[in-house]
Amino acid sequence: MLMDISSEMIHALLPVYMVTVLGASALAVGVIEGVAEATASIVKVFSGALSDWLGRRKFLALLGYGLAAVTKPIFPLASSIDWLIAARFIDRVGKGIRGAPRDALVADISPPELRGASFGLRQSLDSIGAFAGPLIAIGLMWAFSDHIPTVFWFAVIPAVLCVAVLLLAVKEPPRPEGMRPARSPLRRDELARLGATYWWVVGVAAVFTLARFSEAFLILRAQQLGLPLWLAPAPLVLMALAYSLSAYPAGVLADRMNKTTLLAVGLVLLAAADLALAVAPGLGVAAAGVVLWGLHMGFTQGLFAALVAEASPPELRGTAFGVFNLVSGVALLLASVVAGALWTAIGSQWTFLAGAGFTLLTMCGLLRVGSRLSPGSFR
Repeated sequence: MLMDISSEMIHALLPVYMVTVLGASALAVGVIEGVAEATASIVKVFSGALSDWLGRRKFLALLGYGLAAVTKPIFPLASSIDWLIAARFIDRVGKGIRGAPRDALVADISPPELRGASFGLRQSLDSIGAFAGPLIAIGLMWAFSDHIPTVFWFAVIPAVLCVAVLLLAVKEPPRPEGMRPARSPLRRDELARLGATYWWVVGVAAVFTLARFSEAFLILRAQQLGLPLWLAPAPLVLMALAYSLSAYPAGVLADRMNKTTLLAVGLVLLAAADLALAVAPGLGVAAAGVVLWGLHMGFTQGLFAALVAEASPPELRGTAFGVFNLVSGVALLLASVVAGALWTAIGSQWTFLAGAGFTLLTMCGLLRVGSRLSPGSFR
């Protein structure tokens, strides 16, 4: 939650800062955001495998959060787009290092019958941070007369607190006795142990991610429709609020009902969000689209994490989350680049209409593999 507050204070203003202050194009924003997230996903593969090899998660999580905290002062000091790209890249490396070990740690300490709720709660706390960060940024933009670098400096504080909490308060459970060690988690024979159900989950998630793109385009769309500069973080506030309020209830439902149904609900919400943002005549309809976008995140992101945890052996969970995040990150890179290219070439509306089209294709694929994601597949 604390790192999300810090990161979202920066992320909520970064697209506008790059476009209006440093002169970057929408295509450049899409490429930068896509490469940043893909970088995090690639690193997650190796950090997840390393956590399985070591049998320890906390050290890598601490390293990742610490690296992200160290990069935060670069943002207010950056004088060119190159510096921002470097800072964003290093920050996402930190995210990549911590992501899979942290998720594996959540799975390790969660009772199997409450795993959906556990990941839903984690997503809710993340989203509270994602809600609070942009909201704080709005207040600081108002207080400091739209001076974005000052807001970036304030973002350093929760990042430092995050590392302190992880270092001092989080305890890692001991490795269960008799657990088979994963000495070479990325070897072909070890990856084969993940099983067909796991790879179906990865495949569905990849196609799903192609249907969405970086939230930076929500900010740019709202600004295009007349949102004042000091309110630039508002779309992320709305999105994160909807996300945080829906993630935990969706996680609880995932423990009690068919998971395919919940994913289908998430797809319908995403398609509705894209259509609303594409045709929005003003900020009111755009705000509704942003809320729908947040609800779709709440219904899907924790659920995918729970599916990965259930479909993978405990000793390979770090690797499983790493591979899952790699595939999803590459898909997000492609989606963000395509979104930026469409925005630049033929207009912002087509970015969101294309997203709705990919969502419908994903729904067709989900219906084909629905039986693989049924509760019985994980028993």
